[in-house]
Amino acid sequence: MAENVVFFGGRVPPGIELMSKELKDLDKEIFRKTLKVVANAVKGKTCSGAMTEIAAGSSLSDEKFSRIVAGMYELLKEALRLSSTSLKQEGFKEDLRELRISEEFIADFASVVFGNGRSALDSVVGQQGPRLPSLEEFRWRVDVAISTSSLARALQPSVLMHLKLSDGNVHCFEVPVSKFQELRYNVALILKEMNDLQKRSILKIQD
Repeated sequence: MAENVVFFGGRVPPGIELMSKELKDLDKEIFRKTLKVVANAVKGKTCSGAMTEIAAGSSLSDEKFSRIVAGMYELLKEALRLSSTSLKQEGFKEDLRELRISEEFIADFASVVFGNGRSALDSVVGQQGPRLPSLEEFRWRVDVAISTSSLARALQPSVLMHLKLSDGNVHCFEVPVSKFQELRYNVALILKEMNDLQKRSILKIQD
């Protein structure tokens, strides 16, 4: 079995691994026509007629052609889950080399994922599936309680936060300065760990 490919997560999806094996003797022209139609399918376009035409004009069996189409579709969807800033082109190509895909085909995959049509693909993928509300407005201020029923809180500063989300909900809450500093430290630590993980391959799957 091929080693783990970074942008797939824990392991290579079976459909993509099957596709990589079917590409070894695939005609370059058939590959490019199929990839173009699959990219259009990711955009939500109806492509059954174009797929039938490609299959009829090739010597591929229905089973083999189906595995190639399904694997291409899954590969593009997996790659487009990540933003173009977090998924680097050279890392993407190296991941496909791990699957022993030819350099010509790798270049064509990269042109879809990182080319001029990426923004159109992102807009479609972003509209699919469940989405969490985004942050539209964030305000904060430091407050000091002068009159309080708790002597422990008297004259102790706190951070008041006001969040407005894209779904219209507003959340207001108060955080002690000590807890705010703890939150700031933990967020910085998580960002550092994420950056370290992006620099190396992890969780390698052994043969």
